[in-house]
Amino acid sequence: MAEPPASEPSGREVRDRLCLWDRRPQPAAPLSDRQTDSVLELKAAAENLPVPAELPIEDLCSLTSQSLTVTLTAAVPESTEDVLLKGFAILGMEDERIETAQQFFSWFAQVQTQMDQDEGAKYRQMRDYLSGFQEQCDAILNDVNSALQHLESLQKQYLFVSTKTGTLHEACEQLLKEQSELVDLAENIQQKLSYFNELENINTKLNSPTLSVNSEGFIPMLAKLDDCIAYISSHPNFKDYPVYLIKFKQCLSKAMHLIKTYTVNTLQNLTSQLMKRDPSAVPNSDNAFTLFYVKFRAAAPKVRTLIEQVEQRSEKMPEYQQVLNEIHQCYLDQRELLLGPSIASTVTELTSQNNRDHCALVRSGCAFMVHVCQDEHQLYNEFFTKPTPKLDELLEKLCLSLYDVLRPMIIHVIHLETLSELCGILKNEMLEDHVQNNAEQLGAFAAGVKQMLEDVQERLVYRTHIYIQTDITGYKPAPGDLAYPDKLEMMEQIAQSLKEEQKKLPSEASFSDVRLEDPESCSLVKSGSAESLNPRHQTTISPADLHGMWYPTVRRTLVCLSKLYRCIDRAVFQGLSQEALSACIHSLLGAADSISKNKTQVDGQLFLIKHLLILREQIAPFHTDFTIKEISLDLKKTRDAAFKILNPKTVSRFFRLNSNNALIQFLLEGTPEIREHYIDSKKDVDRHLKSACEQFIQQQTKQFIEQLEEFMTKVAALKTMATQGGPKYSLSQQPWAQPAKINDLVSSTYKTIKTKLPSTLRSMSLYLSNKDTELILFKPVRNNIQQMFQKLHALLKEEFSNEDLQIIACPSMEQVNLLLSVSK
Repeated sequence: MAEPPASEPSGREVRDRLCLWDRRPQPAAPLSDRQTDSVLELKAAAENLPVPAELPIEDLCSLTSQSLTVTLTAAVPESTEDVLLKGFAILGMEDERIETAQQFFSWFAQVQTQMDQDEGAKYRQMRDYLSGFQEQCDAILNDVNSALQHLESLQKQYLFVSTKTGTLHEACEQLLKEQSELVDLAENIQQKLSYFNELENINTKLNSPTLSVNSEGFIPMLAKLDDCIAYISSHPNFKDYPVYLIKFKQCLSKAMHLIKTYTVNTLQNLTSQLMKRDPSAVPNSDNAFTLFYVKFRAAAPKVRTLIEQVEQRSEKMPEYQQVLNEIHQCYLDQRELLLGPSIASTVTELTSQNNRDHCALVRSGCAFMVHVCQDEHQLYNEFFTKPTPKLDELLEKLCLSLYDVLRPMIIHVIHLETLSELCGILKNEMLEDHVQNNAEQLGAFAAGVKQMLEDVQERLVYRTHIYIQTDITGYKPAPGDLAYPDKLEMMEQIAQSLKEEQKKLPSEASFSDVRLEDPESCSLVKSGSAESLNPRHQTTISPADLHGMWYPTVRRTLVCLSKLYRCIDRAVFQGLSQEALSACIHSLLGAADSISKNKTQVDGQLFLIKHLLILREQIAPFHTDFTIKEISLDLKKTRDAAFKILNPKTVSRFFRLNSNNALIQFLLEGTPEIREHYIDSKKDVDRHLKSACEQFIQQQTKQFIEQLEEFMTKVAALKTMATQGGPKYSLSQQPWAQPAKINDLVSSTYKTIKTKLPSTLRSMSLYLSNKDTELILFKPVRNNIQQMFQKLHALLKEEFSNEDLQIIACPSMEQVNLLLSVSK
């Protein structure tokens, strides 16, 4: 066979070279993922090429099923020859015959070429189709570029025209702006010049002889003048600023002078008119004050408008404030000129009317000053709208005239009742009632009343100290004051006789209730204090509970405290109450000792207990702390340090230059200490009451069972000796413990209780007059007696036989309890 054409190796070389492009691992021309996907898609499309229709039918059988995916539309010829003929006809080789291998290969090459052409036909067709679109797009792109060039030319022309138009518009706006600025500048200059031009107009008006402060144009002119001064003062950079400011200030001074002259003349004319009306009669007449206020109120509208204008501008300019102060001073001077003599004469008249009644004088004088202060404030508000402290200064000066008259009288009052009533008038009626309800108008009056109240309180405290020293501490009891229990028995007899008469006359009122009630004691303390002494409700008051039956120092102390409670400060009251109660307790202790010496010890003890109970219950309503603090200087360390430094052994340490220097140690160790002591007078009362009750219980117990206590003491001593190693004892063999002697001892004790107990209970009932109090006080005595008999029973049962017990015949506990049960 003939060799293949010479061109095939070159094609194989080309294919080999193409294989090098994507050979791994080092491809000559690596493809991207997208390119690789495109190649794979082309490869897949190329694998399904249609089988040429001109192939013989026999060759169709040798093809794989995959290559026959395209359905042949041509009918299969009936014979192989027809097929071949048609194939050669299509290839243009129907006249040629293949006889040699060279012819076959030539034919096969043509067939292969034809197949390649058929295979690339659709791609070429698509390429041509796309080339047509590309040509159209290029034509459209050229048209678009041409249009863009035209538009760009139009835009350049538009920008040129727009720039020219904007420049023209800006030039017009600049011209309009400059025109507006020139107009504003002209108006501003005109406005600024208007303030300066007003100077001539204002000067002309002020210098006019027909100008009046009450004219309609005066206040607008004043407002314009204020505006000019305010404007020029706010622009100190103007050229003629000092000159014009001085000129405007001069105009203002003229205007202020006109206002002040008119106002002062009006007030002075009012005063002179009132003073010319019979000067001797006006201050003393009843309608003097009415006339003073009516005239001034009638003239107030004439000057109120001007004064109001000055008050409105007083905070802005000092000239107005100065004029306002001068008007205030003039007004107050005229009021003082009118009111001073009238108030002095009125106070003198009140003093002559109430020369002996200090309370009525203080009450009427203060009421008069209250009306004066209120009327003055109301009259002031008719002229002015803003308050001034000078008005209160004037009113304080007027109130001082009343204070100057009352103070000499107050400092000579010696009665506590009068001083306490004066405190009540000043504190309750004046400060709490009048001043609190109208504090603004009565501020000056309150200052004078407080000063007067302090003087009254100071006088009250001073007189209280003297009263405590003279009438409580220095009280010398009369024989009738110490006539206990005689006076109580006498009062009880009177009460009993009145009760008997009441039974005979049941239709009449209970005379005993009326006579035995003490109104002073009811007014002394609050209701309920008497009931605290007697928890049980009683229809009549016992003689011991009557206010007039109390020991004088107790009555005086409680009356004094009741007067002081609402009149002075709490701290001062605590100190005085402690002093008064201490003095009262000492007087009661002295009275109790005197009664014990004159009568019996029981009378003295019950007298002390009863009055201490009265003190404790009567001071309970005073809601205050009766504790005071006393400060004392403790010089114990100083004394010890002085003794130490005077020791001869310390002389050698005087000149040491270290911490052992004796002088330095004296200064450090010898510093005195300040100690605080708290004294509670209420606890002092309780302490003395407790001590008196304990003494009474101890004395009564000793009176009833003293012999039994001595006997039990001997027995206890005997037992103590035996327990400490002494000889054994037999109580029945002791000579002082024989059954017969014990019988005498027990019988004597029982007889003593039976005979003396009723008198003791009678004394307790007479003094205490309260079953519950008597039971509380007698209960410890009864318990002591019962305990003693219980100890005796236990001892007798332990030490004596039954025969000896019968000889002793000690009363049983039931008999003892029955004997003591009378106190229940």
